[in-house]
Amino acid sequence: MIELLSPAGSMDALRAAVQNGADAVYLGAGGFNARMGARNFTLDDLREAVTYCHVRGVRVHLTLNTLASDRELPEAAELIRRAAQLGVDAFIVQDLGLVSMCREIAPTVEVHASTQMSIHNLDGVKLAAKLGCSRVVLARELPESEIAAICRESPVEIEVFGHGALCMCYSGQCYFSAVIGRRSGNRGQCAQPCRLPCGYGRYQQQYPLSLKDNCAIEHLLKLEAMGVHSLKLEGRMKRPEYVAVVTRIYRAALDGKPVSRKDLEELQGIFSRQGFTDGYLRDQVDRSMLGIRTGEREDKQLLAKARATYETGEVSRVPVRFQIDVQPGRPVTLLVADWSGHVCRAEGPVPQQAISHPVTEEELTTRLSKTGGTPYVCRQVQAQVAPGLMVPASVVNGLRREALIRLSALRGQLPRVPLHSYTPAHTWPAHSGRPVLTVQVRSLEQVTPSLLAARPTVLYVPVSELADHPDRVVALCQRTEVCAVLPRVVWDRELGKVRRQLETVRQLGVSTVLIGNLGQIITALELGMELRGDFGLNVCNTLTAQQVRRLHFRSLTASFELRLAQIRDLGKALPTELLVYGRLPLMLTESCLIRNRTGICNCHGQPTSLVDRTGAEFPILPDPGTCRSVVLNGRKLFLLDRRKELGVLGVWGHRLLFTTENPREVDLVVRAWQSGGVFDPGQHTRGLYVRGVE
Repeated sequence: MIELLSPAGSMDALRAAVQNGADAVYLGAGGFNARMGARNFTLDDLREAVTYCHVRGVRVHLTLNTLASDRELPEAAELIRRAAQLGVDAFIVQDLGLVSMCREIAPTVEVHASTQMSIHNLDGVKLAAKLGCSRVVLARELPESEIAAICRESPVEIEVFGHGALCMCYSGQCYFSAVIGRRSGNRGQCAQPCRLPCGYGRYQQQYPLSLKDNCAIEHLLKLEAMGVHSLKLEGRMKRPEYVAVVTRIYRAALDGKPVSRKDLEELQGIFSRQGFTDGYLRDQVDRSMLGIRTGEREDKQLLAKARATYETGEVSRVPVRFQIDVQPGRPVTLLVADWSGHVCRAEGPVPQQAISHPVTEEELTTRLSKTGGTPYVCRQVQAQVAPGLMVPASVVNGLRREALIRLSALRGQLPRVPLHSYTPAHTWPAHSGRPVLTVQVRSLEQVTPSLLAARPTVLYVPVSELADHPDRVVALCQRTEVCAVLPRVVWDRELGKVRRQLETVRQLGVSTVLIGNLGQIITALELGMELRGDFGLNVCNTLTAQQVRRLHFRSLTASFELRLAQIRDLGKALPTELLVYGRLPLMLTESCLIRNRTGICNCHGQPTSLVDRTGAEFPILPDPGTCRSVVLNGRKLFLLDRRKELGVLGVWGHRLLFTTENPREVDLVVRAWQSGGVFDPGQHTRGLYVRGVE
């Protein structure tokens, strides 16, 4: 049976989830979860929440699914330690450094790889398992065929999203909100700019980035047959009534109840964006998936019915068995046991001789089975009753209440969890020399004589571009290190093509590969290639840098969500690069935004742009070698006039990132890098290096 995992943004939402059939809940506490706008839980609240859930047989998963800076690591360590003491069953983690911290501090508590890790293929699952994760939450974009293939070979549990909001961008790879407004989705502060109107080429009242909510309720049998372990319902920002309705309907469907039209109407009535979509699961990704929130009238009757499920009453859900002993001259004793091995005892008065109505085994069974109003449901009663004795109903009822109260106390006890001290990150020496120049291009047409004359230490080129131009590759390898750039997303069915491209360029002299996702590492190492880490790995602290080093990388790229001071303080476990010029990638979408506009796949033609209501333009390009779209920032990052200032950060390389530039513009930028250009605030931006994120 698939685990039903429900959201809990508040204590009321948690009760709503539990009372409507959730097997587990996930919630946030402290400052390291991806829904900082939810009410979330204090540590005192967390203790109450864990007790409430464990008494009722429900697991608690704590979200630690944001990126942490070095200065925040001690606070994160304390939260991990306290949460483990309070009995959380699992940590849901994005940051690779926090994964290692969880494993070190609380090695017996499960670690689940968050969907924020952007894991989308079997190799990514295997790497997460190697790092100590016992479960992987897959990217929401995967179709059933990819999920099934992963489940067949996965060494750990697989969790998928079943219902709720969809981001247009792959989770963990969205920097839109951060770059334009300092509210980072990787820090739990996303302002959801994808839900705002914009247009293609000019501003229009359109919503090309806003997706309908996911609804997988018609796919549950197939997901279960595939081997999916857990079905997650999204919604920690939603009201408790939403949690109640969605959990109840999915619980019934998982238990085998046919999904009715009324069920679908209630799902839509509690929240939708012009209906629902299962386009990702069906591998039908098109503009029919788009939708926005409109002003639907609230169904007050549905809301009241939902509130009643968690405000009054108690669902009996934990199976127990009773054993009662009624013997002459001895106190009546009652034992209650659950299926987890907990046993509690209650003792009553010595039974009296019956005058007219001796107690029977059937009568005791009936009385003990009345567990309504408690979390427990009686599955078995064993009664040993000597003949001719009387036990009042009030005594049996009192014993039952006392035994179940003691059982609840036992089930809610704090666990004894082995805990270890947190070992601060190793101190790594920073690069002491002048940073080298590295250059990344989308097309070999951008590799001009002037660029080569600047003698870049590394030239990053898409692997598809290299494979298509073997003659140029051989010549370039004689001038500099040519590094193949992989797409950030490579599904298992696409891996064979990428592998063949890598084999081709390997024979041409390319020996390094730029990687932005865990799922690309195994293939590159199997081909004997050396690894360089890209921004998609989200390296924001020294522990993460150490993890990347352990994965056999030669270099890494510091997250462009860090301030310059944070990059300076970042332990340089590997030679570290800094992006100093170019259009920063804001979104990576499975949906081809160009095809969504025209209905025709023409994304490799002339680039187009999205224009928002402020007039800002955001160019759209395909991720090289794919039809996935990359939304770029309209203003280019520019730090070329601050090279001396950047020289004290201890980074190994300064990277120029060329996307929309033609060869003439490339030459202008290279000259600006050599001479120190002039910053034009109307055309350029300092990015987040100065402003930072919230």
